[in-house]
Amino acid sequence: MKKIVESFIKEVEMRNSQEPEFMQAVREVSETVIPYIVTQKIYHGKNILMRMVEPERVLMFRVNWVDDKGEIRVNRGYRVQMNSAIGPYKGGLRFHPTVNLSILKFLAFEQVFKNSLTTLPMGGGKGGSDFDPKGKSDGEIMRFCQSFMTELYRYIGPNTDIPAGDIGVGGREIGYMFGQYKKLKKEFTGVLTGKGLSWGGSLIRPEATGYGTVYFAENMLNNVKNSVQGKSVTISGSGNVAQYAAEKCIQLGAKVLTLSDSSGFIYDLDGIDQEKLNFVMDLKNNRRGRISEYIDRFSNAKFFKNKTPWSIPCQIALPCATQNELNIQDAKMLIKNGCICISEGANMPCTPESILYFRDNKILYAPGKASNAGGVAVSGLEMAQNSLRYSWTRDEVDSKLKDIMLDIHNSCIDHGNEKGFINYEKGANIAGFIKVADAMLAQGVV
Repeated sequence: MKKIVESFIKEVEMRNSQEPEFMQAVREVSETVIPYIVTQKIYHGKNILMRMVEPERVLMFRVNWVDDKGEIRVNRGYRVQMNSAIGPYKGGLRFHPTVNLSILKFLAFEQVFKNSLTTLPMGGGKGGSDFDPKGKSDGEIMRFCQSFMTELYRYIGPNTDIPAGDIGVGGREIGYMFGQYKKLKKEFTGVLTGKGLSWGGSLIRPEATGYGTVYFAENMLNNVKNSVQGKSVTISGSGNVAQYAAEKCIQLGAKVLTLSDSSGFIYDLDGIDQEKLNFVMDLKNNRRGRISEYIDRFSNAKFFKNKTPWSIPCQIALPCATQNELNIQDAKMLIKNGCICISEGANMPCTPESILYFRDNKILYAPGKASNAGGVAVSGLEMAQNSLRYSWTRDEVDSKLKDIMLDIHNSCIDHGNEKGFINYEKGANIAGFIKVADAMLAQGVV
């Protein structure tokens, strides 16, 4: 079996040798899905996984814009339309200097499985630009977004491709892009999700990824007769996902100890309560400051420069920052210090070595394609509300989110049970694969 997997990886690598993040995602899926495929007559010999790792369409384009000084700036824009077997392409737009084709292909590939797991009719895609919104004025961001959308609008639509927000793309950026799309197309359609409540947005959408990550952790713990209540929690990141993961942990009676950004992390032994979290939300969402400013307001906390929070003893770890932020040394430290549950809020934040270590030590570990699917799930619910021209209440959306996360959890159990231990990575990969594969087989070789 190992030889079959390695042969497949080698073939994919020949085309994508300069894309390490994408190859990492492909390997992670292949190692669990290929052994399943060879036991299933309906899938074996159909080259389905090879068809899934090759994007249906990759778009790359120049984005010219003018800064506040009147200087012309040039960035690169992308949209990876990965798979549309079960619905229109769906996935976020990321604005960050690190954005390249490898990262977007890995994110789009993960998105295919994630969207499949939600049970909603959405295909997988991802896009963005190497544009950095940090330090830019609203005017500069608006001009960039308008220029970006002037090209992207040709390839998206409510029944074709529905982008959302991701790192660097919040309500402000979505608003500027939607305004330009509406002007160019002369129509008001639900083509972007993450919109403001007054113009088609959904309640619970900003909270969804963070809330869903915690709901999934709660489901894993409930399955072994445990819960989030009373647990100490370390969280990385301080953006949208980390903020609302922290909020839900607080609501469920856990003690949140850490938050971070690219400059380092803060450790509050007293716990981050709702008042302190409100300060962080204002700091990050409005003032766009650094997390180190937390200790200026709350002097009992400590700031660790250029460090990640995984050395802090905890029972639950929620990596909500970025890919490959938690390595094998971090994994060993977490388990040594008593961690029993890891739920990924970011996409692929744990390295392959750390995941293997969690699995070998029978630790509850949820891959991002399962645990952070709440964000895209509520994006799908926003699409439904846009189509209905009707908005559900906060409780209705939250209830649907809980049900979706529980369904994903149960799907992982169905396909990941290994003699009493639940391999959530294996379960998520196989469950996500089956729905897409069945649709691809039904639609022929296209």
